[in-house]
Amino acid sequence: MTAETCTIVRRDDAKTFYEGPELCHEYLRNESMWFGTSVVQPGDTGAVDPGHDGAWEVFYCAAGEAILDDGTNEYTLRVGDALTVPPNIPHRIHNRGTETVICVWAGGPGEPA
Repeated sequence: MTAETCTIVRRDDAKTFYEGPELCHEYLRNESMWFGTSVVQPGDTGAVDPGHDGAWEVFYCAAGEAILDDGTNEYTLRVGDALTVPPNIPHRIHNRGTETVICVWAGGPGEPA
């Protein structure tokens, strides 16, 4: 990707990976930021993300009801809610509901791909 033009990243072209049963699509990762989505099915919990050295992350709930935890506290996100995660805070997504959870996430400054 170049900084001189806009770029469409199709879902099929995004980096796809699993963190436990959590399906992740990463659309962008560079030295400035990262951006992607997580899909968590009812009854599932994603793997613990250890946090990011020197970087904030934001989770936006686009579908379902997500519960994120930081190892000490739980935060319930409904559609339209966002959670900010400070640097180096471990976190994970739970779906204790009956609908699929979709969270959109972004963070920065970025990390190597």
